[in-house]
Amino acid sequence: NSLNKKGVWKRKKQKTLDEASAYVGSLVDSYVNRDLQTNFSVDVDKEFVSRFLFAFPYVDTYDQAAAWKSILKDLVSEKPMHRLLCGDVGFGKTELAMRAAFLLSTNNKKTIVLCPTTILSDQLFNCFNERLSPFGASVAQITRLTKNNTSTAKSFSDGGVDVLIGTHALLRLSDALRVASLIVVDEEHRFGVKNKEKILSLSPGCHYLNMSATPIPRTLQLSLSGIRNISTLLSPPSQRKPIITNIYFYNKDLLKTILLDEMSRGGQVFIVDNSVQNVRSLFSVVSSLLPLFSAGLLYGSMKKDAISKTMSSFRSGKIKILVSTVIIESGIDVPSANTIIINNAHLFGLSQLHQLRGRVGRSSSQSYAYLFLPRADCFSSEGKMRLRAIKKHSSLGSGYRLAIQDLEIRGAGS
Repeated sequence: NSLNKKGVWKRKKQKTLDEASAYVGSLVDSYVNRDLQTNFSVDVDKEFVSRFLFAFPYVDTYDQAAAWKSILKDLVSEKPMHRLLCGDVGFGKTELAMRAAFLLSTNNKKTIVLCPTTILSDQLFNCFNERLSPFGASVAQITRLTKNNTSTAKSFSDGGVDVLIGTHALLRLSDALRVASLIVVDEEHRFGVKNKEKILSLSPGCHYLNMSATPIPRTLQLSLSGIRNISTLLSPPSQRKPIITNIYFYNKDLLKTILLDEMSRGGQVFIVDNSVQNVRSLFSVVSSLLPLFSAGLLYGSMKKDAISKTMSSFRSGKIKILVSTVIIESGIDVPSANTIIINNAHLFGLSQLHQLRGRVGRSSSQSYAYLFLPRADCFSSEGKMRLRAIKKHSSLGSGYRLAIQDLEIRGAGS
């Protein structure tokens, strides 16, 4: 704005304050309305639920079992559930969401699962479908890449589909949001306040489950202050090892050494940067450094067929090195990828760095995360604090502690 026109500036500032105040008022009204709701009762068929739990191929960790008890207690109570499930990647958050969706489906109630990317949506759809369909629950998906979205949404609203999984595209489906009795928001730190509050305004009586390894300061503050409930998954699955995290200045020779080390043990590598231009140049560098190993390029504005094909080739092991933007940040599960290189690491947020590091270390092999920086004088004091925090908190289950540190660095807002 033109600051020299005092009257114009004052009016604009006042207008902005008024808008913020009105929005806060609407949030308070929404919370009060939700607090007054009395919910439908969920009946638990203990034998059928036990059969579903028995089909889970792993043994619950201590925290996972405790979190399921809390979620079950929420679902059978008369008040709508509003719980934050905080746990690192691979610690069992998705399984708990599937159990909740299964329990709702046995009561002829519907579930929406919201996630930030099409790649994660595909993965969640496959997980839910594989787990729920043998027990008679119907699962469908809506993203910008799926077809027949209108008929899928209608089928969900009319009762033909029990669980609907998708990206931001779901937020435009007001009818679907209104009929959902359980709404799960995966990687909740990737959604804005308005998106999350829109759900509650359309369906004030729904059960609501937020899931994240590193919840944003606002969400964490609401949970720590008792406004919302929180469950933490801190006990790691057996045979998992901490990811060794190192910080270096960018160096081509070092890059080549790291790649060759991982290739020599038959693994795969993620290389991540936060800009498409940098990703393209990194892809050229990697292709020239290691011409004998297949490399792939991935970013959000590519054609949908190219994204699917590249990701499929990386999952199957045809591509050994994937050079990508943060499109791979959320939930991607490739157990044979055990090294990640994050270029320009000072430009990423704390939760982003932790999420990206979580793309590796999903098997019993030792995994490594390398954070590359351009030079010593190019980043802020906050950037240094984030890097020190991510290096310090590299043990299994450290996402919650990182989220607390993020709350200290950024503040909770008012």
